[in-house]
Amino acid sequence: MASPAVDDYLKTIYHHTEWQTERITPSHLASELGLAPSSVTEMVQKLAAQGLVTHRPYGPIALTEAGELRAAAIIRRHRLIETWLVREFGYAWDEVHDEAEVLEHSISDRLLEGIDERLGRPRFDPHGDAIPDAAGHVERVPFMLLAAAPTGHTGRVLRVSDRDPELLRAVEAAGVAVGADATVTDAATLRIGDVDVVLPAAASEAVWLSA
Repeated sequence: MASPAVDDYLKTIYHHTEWQTERITPSHLASELGLAPSSVTEMVQKLAAQGLVTHRPYGPIALTEAGELRAAAIIRRHRLIETWLVREFGYAWDEVHDEAEVLEHSISDRLLEGIDERLGRPRFDPHGDAIPDAAGHVERVPFMLLAAAPTGHTGRVLRVSDRDPELLRAVEAAGVAVGADATVTDAATLRIGDVDVVLPAAASEAVWLSA
């Protein structure tokens, strides 16, 4: 079942549990993919028959070891391409997702390896998401969502979700970057250096700090 559609399913399931622990449900998967629940149910059954996911009726979906390896491979492609576009072609971090969605299915393994080598084998993409290595391994550190961080918590900005390009632009304009050291002063404000940075309200559910 080598197809972009299968890869998109596996990628979405993989991504769902990277920054939180609850497994994805069929209804949530349907919403993420913009598909009818009946279509998702049918595909999940096919993925289970191929040994790529485990699933019981009306229950959450989990990747098998084979499914996780395949998902990590396509995630690796996507995030290396995003990093490549930002570093080599001057794309902004809010512009790369859609380009990577197209290119991840078309570039060769040889080109991907060349990109990885040229970039110095980066471990994280421009948004702070971990780039799996060629064996599917990733490096992660303990994290917490900004919305859950108590006042006074100090940590490094690990990730900004790329789901909303407008929010990415607003966070960047406010002066927040992945890798910055920050202290939580309230639910919508981070102190970075000597500056209090006021974030859009939605940022509390889109910014992750080291725990």
